[in-house]
Amino acid sequence: MSDTTFLQHSLWSERLFSGGWRAASASAAVIEPATGAELGRVGLALAQDVSGAASLARQAQPAWWAMAPRERSAVFLRAADLLQLHFDELARYVTRETGGILPKGQHELREAIAFCRIAASLPLQAQGQVLPSVPGRLSLAQRVPLGVVGVISPFNFPLILALRVVAPALAMGNAVIVKPDPRTPVSGGFLLARLFELAGLPEGVLHVLPGGAEVGEALVVDPAVALISFTGSAAVGRRIGELGGRHLKKLSLELGGTNSLIVLDDADPDVAASNIAWGAWLHQGQICMASNRVLVHASLLDAVAQRLVAKARQLPLGDGASGQVALGPLIDARQRDRVHASVQASVAAGASLLAGGAYEGLFYQPTVLSGVGPGMPGYDEETFGPVVNLIAFDSDEQAVRIANDSRGGLAAAVISPSLGRAMGLARQLDAGMVHVNDQTVNDDAVNPFGGPGVAGNGASHGGPADWEVFSTWKWFTVKESASPYPF
Repeated sequence: MSDTTFLQHSLWSERLFSGGWRAASASAAVIEPATGAELGRVGLALAQDVSGAASLARQAQPAWWAMAPRERSAVFLRAADLLQLHFDELARYVTRETGGILPKGQHELREAIAFCRIAASLPLQAQGQVLPSVPGRLSLAQRVPLGVVGVISPFNFPLILALRVVAPALAMGNAVIVKPDPRTPVSGGFLLARLFELAGLPEGVLHVLPGGAEVGEALVVDPAVALISFTGSAAVGRRIGELGGRHLKKLSLELGGTNSLIVLDDADPDVAASNIAWGAWLHQGQICMASNRVLVHASLLDAVAQRLVAKARQLPLGDGASGQVALGPLIDARQRDRVHASVQASVAAGASLLAGGAYEGLFYQPTVLSGVGPGMPGYDEETFGPVVNLIAFDSDEQAVRIANDSRGGLAAAVISPSLGRAMGLARQLDAGMVHVNDQTVNDDAVNPFGGPGVAGNGASHGGPADWEVFSTWKWFTVKESASPYPF
């Protein structure tokens, strides 16, 4: 197979992947954000497609779970090899469909390969414990699959945010139904279908159904689906939580939130500004861990702000797939308008616009706001755009209070050469992930990923957390022989 034949668009042109490639009742164009060009047409699922997919998945799952562990493991090793073989082609496509820059697309491919290799190790790990028991009886606790896992994945990092769930869920013996965001249905869905089809995953174990809210709701309420893993907005997460709770579903919700990057008074302004720019503007700020609230000691505020303004005016915007640019477009006009409304509302409430705050098409300028405070969108809400919201503080205690004055956040960070001081502050931050002498956009294929409040529902996945999310306990006892009871 050559390195240019992986993406066969004819496979998913007006089709779904459910028991193989099949015709869809509806379709939509996939639009490249940077150019407005049509990348192809894909099938869109309807709500009624979910029940059929769930039924097929439930039928296929037991045989997949019964497969020898080494055979299941081999599927993921082959998948990793395929991603490596087609690395350049796939990285470029992910870049184009998501509106990213090429290094971002390459990052998704590298992490996808890591997720597959980690998944390959899961079937070969110990999957239970021998428990204490009475003489003559063996007591075992085993981790077993949930059955069918539903995945509702987002547009910003569609490949890895889908695969970080799909790979471990499959590796533990589950069947999976993916509903990718309809704006990135190939990177977040059909690419995975093609990948695992070529890697030898049995038919019916993985399904891909792009669609709107009605498809997601059908997935949440379907009785054959045991777990819903959702990455997206807090508003949609609450809706899924309500529906899932009513149907007694296991839920793993990752909803973003406001992330605080704290710069203490002994930090280097140049290093701090570099970290802030990366954490706030990478992939146009469309990252759930973005450094959207930047707390800077009052003594450094002007110096840091000046450096950020200079960077904002120099960073090139453009088509990330075609040249050396720092920022690409936002995903669509709705997201652009949401970001712009947030900036305008913060300015109207008293924030100072130091740089940016304007756009051309979907390209939103890197923006710096200062004097951001409670009651402003830049303080209270996740912007999900290329906006630095600067907040001044006078003491470490005040910085902690401001950082924790939120409805939840995935990540936080502290920059200071005084390691003991920074660590003491970091321990007080209410976030799922805290980084000392770094910015907030950090992730690895092996770390637990989750956060409190609107950042999620207390669930984490990744690394050691995956076994808790994608499997459940089953208790077995074995006696040497049956014995009578007093009745």
